[in-house]
Amino acid sequence: MTEPMTGPLWAARNWSADAGAGSIHDDTTAAELGFRGGTVAGDVHMNQFPPVLLKVFGNAWFEHGNLSLSFRNATVDLEKVRVFAEPLVPGENQVNVWMEREDGLLVCKGTAALGDYTRSELRQKDLRPCDPSELKILNRLHPGLSLGSYDVEATPDKQFQRYDSQLISDPLPWYRETSPWGEVVAAPCTIIEYLWAYPMQGLTPLVGKSVGLFGAIEIGFVNGPFLMNRPYHLDSEVVCVGQSPQTEFVWYDTNAYGEDGRLVAQLRMQSRAMKASSPAYRDTRHDA
Repeated sequence: MTEPMTGPLWAARNWSADAGAGSIHDDTTAAELGFRGGTVAGDVHMNQFPPVLLKVFGNAWFEHGNLSLSFRNATVDLEKVRVFAEPLVPGENQVNVWMEREDGLLVCKGTAALGDYTRSELRQKDLRPCDPSELKILNRLHPGLSLGSYDVEATPDKQFQRYDSQLISDPLPWYRETSPWGEVVAAPCTIIEYLWAYPMQGLTPLVGKSVGLFGAIEIGFVNGPFLMNRPYHLDSEVVCVGQSPQTEFVWYDTNAYGEDGRLVAQLRMQSRAMKASSPAYRDTRHDA
């Protein structure tokens, strides 16, 4: 059996620890919901994959690649984690990838691909919605709902600050210096910063009071890379709304278009709302 490719053991940072009460990254809030402490965000862990994916696919991964992850077990600040990727089989364009904590606990699993990623971890999910009448937190959301269109300028300041503060797991020099494509390349966390944070302006007012966390994230490049110091047009839309025993969740897609109108990058996100954190569930948990 061929051994998987691995990255270095890295102590990921919970850089949102100061988000305050009501955030899953806050120690007290997370502990109240049964976590060991404030959790490291999924986009922080995604930063650790590109160095290994460059070994698998080469620089083309930033142009036409994909990384699709389902998160299984949360980590806390400074816990050491490592990335794994299966070798690429001749004739295939996709490999299985995963992350483990130092003690072997599975943190996330999924796929990485070059080119067509219709078989990715998240594209293979069954996204049939639940009965909307069952929802208490996300009951104002529905498939096809627009989360807005946004014209943004991708500026590198925050990425540079994180790079200089050693907050980006296993960083590439291209996140701070000239890349093979000229401008600085956006790290996964920066791509998500734009393709997730802007649509949140449309999503947040429609979500009932609750504590949220990422359940799954996929980023993909069509005409990449996603470069800094460039203007982009973003469109975002709800794909599915559903629930599990402990959460309600929404899936949504965001597309980022370049100045020439070509699709540059895509995001598929699953955001979860913890039922135990919602007054809507606390008020009804004892109903007969």
